Amino acid sequence: MNSKPIYINGLGSISIQQPLSFEGIQQPLSYQTPHVRCVEPNYKDFFDAVQARRLSKIIKRAIVTAKQAVDDSGISMPDAIVTGTGLGCVEDTEKFLDAMIRNEEKFLQPTFFIQSTHNTISSQIAIHMNCKGYNNTYIHRGVSFENALLDAYLLFQRGTIRTALVTGNDEMTPNYFILLGRIGYWKQAIQNTRTCITQEQSKGSFAGEGSVSIMFSDTPSSKSYACLNRMSLLYKPVKPMQQIIREFVADCGLNIDDIDVCMTGMNADTENDAVYNSVLQDLFSPNEIGTYKHICGEYYTSLSYGMLLSAYCIQQGIVPAHCILGGVEKSGVKHILLYNHFRNRDHSLMLLSTC
Repeated sequence: MNSKPIYINGLGSISIQQPLSFEGIQQPLSYQTPHVRCVEPNYKDFFDAVQARRLSKIIKRAIVTAKQAVDDSGISMPDAIVTGTGLGCVEDTEKFLDAMIRNEEKFLQPTFFIQSTHNTISSQIAIHMNCKGYNNTYIHRGVSFENALLDAYLLFQRGTIRTALVTGNDEMTPNYFILLGRIGYWKQAIQNTRTCITQEQSKGSFAGEGSVSIMFSDTPSSKSYACLNRMSLLYKPVKPMQQIIREFVADCGLNIDDIDVCMTGMNADTENDAVYNSVLQDLFSPNEIGTYKHICGEYYTSLSYGMLLSAYCIQQGIVPAHCILGGVEKSGVKHILLYNHFRNRDHSLMLLSTC
């Protein structure tokens, strides 16, 4: 099928880096702990006192980043809002369950329950933007953002919509961090998150969290960052991934040598990164393999930050040295291939190019 490219015209993010800016891409903050929470903006600039008190952090993050992406694009109202989240509003869920136990199921506050459902995030974005268009939420753990993006991408291909706001939102509470730590998700200690992927390969990664909003359109503008040429999601692929990647790039009208950087989901966990190494070692050199999770940490929808970073790098024409496995800055960047996998079961490919 001949697919039509869609264009990234607006970006917004709140992460473990400086909020609502691209400063973290150029000069990322480094941490010495395996659990890092978001750096929050001043929400008084966006909400009144009542809203700021009632809304949970993840909902405030989602609304603020959505507003930033929409304002950045110059588009007044998206035709669709599609959200991916692996855990939803897990902090509100914990608060509601904790209150239920402590109060013996009496005198429960309904706010925590109302805000604990996964689709609350996308709904609250629409309410605050007064958007009455298509609205959907995808909850598929490590491939939640990919499925949300695929939904919007197919709507574009059918001509159903002309603009779409696609978001990825997840939080990592202390309780959930402990639970995942018991099954080896996280490192016991970390020396430096900025260099962990190349210098601290061992079992487990470091936990982050974040909200990313990306505004897509079927037409480019003077503000466009990059275009999404094609995307593909695979479940337990039968053919070797090397062959699949070559065929995917060929379907985009390119050769493998045309790819400037293959941006991966490496996260300093030996088992996770071994998949990337085995697939990419015959396709790209270390100076052509990129990483982003040393900036945002590991969470279910961290690929959304990888897409934001890649789009920004294409607009600037440069991928910083700390994002390249070989440690050498990559200039003249025109094509970035995003390759992500979740437990070597779900694989995704996305090609971003200059407009």
